[in-house]
Amino acid sequence: MKYLKKWILDQKKINKIIVKRRNLNKLENWIISNNKIYHKTKKFFQIIGIRVSSNFNKKTWDQPIMIQNENGILGIIRKKFNRNYKYLLQAKVEPGNINQLQLSPTVQATESNYKRVHGGKKTQFLKYFMKKKFIIKSKQSEQGLRYLNKFNTNYLVEIKESLKLPKHFKWFSKPELNYLIKQKNLINMDTISVFSCSIKKNKNENVVNTNKKLDNWIRKQNRKYKISHKKIPIKDIKDWKIDKNIFSNLKKRHFSIIGLNIKSNCREVKKWDQPIIAGKKLGFAGFIIKNFNGTTHYLCRFILKPGLKGGKISCSANFSDINDFKKNVNIPSYENRIIKYFFKKRKSLYNNIHSDEGGRFYQTQIKRIVVNADKKLNKKLDPKFIWISHNQFLSLIKKRMVDIEARLLFTCFNFDKTL
Repeated sequence: MKYLKKWILDQKKINKIIVKRRNLNKLENWIISNNKIYHKTKKFFQIIGIRVSSNFNKKTWDQPIMIQNENGILGIIRKKFNRNYKYLLQAKVEPGNINQLQLSPTVQATESNYKRVHGGKKTQFLKYFMKKKFIIKSKQSEQGLRYLNKFNTNYLVEIKESLKLPKHFKWFSKPELNYLIKQKNLINMDTISVFSCSIKKNKNENVVNTNKKLDNWIRKQNRKYKISHKKIPIKDIKDWKIDKNIFSNLKKRHFSIIGLNIKSNCREVKKWDQPIIAGKKLGFAGFIIKNFNGTTHYLCRFILKPGLKGGKISCSANFSDINDFKKNVNIPSYENRIIKYFFKKRKSLYNNIHSDEGGRFYQTQIKRIVVNADKKLNKKLDPKFIWISHNQFLSLIKKRMVDIEARLLFTCFNFDKTL
């Protein structure tokens, strides 16, 4: 589809963004106190410290974490053209995008942005997501290791009227989207998130674990494993150091926080400064799948994260640094065997790299892989793992029981089944 690549290249020529590093202590309109990092308006987001305790892997640790007590809007408009639906996306530049420009939802905005705290332009097409009629409206959690209780509401709305489109907006057909989801760093995380709430069910399934057994397993895990945190001043975070240029882990693990100065000709404001979370160069999320009695099942695991309330369902393997797991002594032996499963020479059913959201995360990429299980991996699993069918997984998404890493990978693999 050369015409799509040409359109994206043309957008890169039109939509410009210049991103430069700036010392944290020189960020315009941002204040660094002993307690937190925050914007002078006390809007947008804050970075605070937390002390975490958990019996999940018998760990206690300190870390910085982002607070954004606003419910953002992630919304896509669809419209029927000659019996086929098309979806309105925008070519959007973000300071943290590794390739600067990616395909975003029709509306991708925090409350501070669409209420114009920054004093900039209006959010285009916002009115369609302020009405009461939706095909999909689903509130979902964000990254639980870097955000504290952060949610966005995902919308899919249908219209019949014609729209006058700005140059950076375009209608995309389902075949075009199926092609683009297989391309590296083109469809952004928030677009995938909206589609994750619109996947169709299978007509018939033969499940390994009944819904009752699955519910009992989740309740058992939540009774057994706990996680808690308390807020602490950023100056008291153990094993982390903040100086004028960077806020980082002393062992150079996990993530760091850096400052940026941004100029753009296509955003609501022309220039701004901000702190941003810089993760490792490449994270990982993987699903192992297996067919039981004619039904595809996903190997899932129970997970606890400090920024999420209660346990969630995650993918077979997920970690923030693809090179770290080999030397990470905190990974349990069974989980380590599952991780190594993805790095043996075997054919993958899905294999691509996407980015985390570039407004808050700097050049952070996730390698997403789906592979078939071998004969050795059967119904008997470690207690923290369970086989979940396609329809069961969709039910857990509706209940907000699936973490974002598993939700996005599941969507990439099942993109042809979206509404």
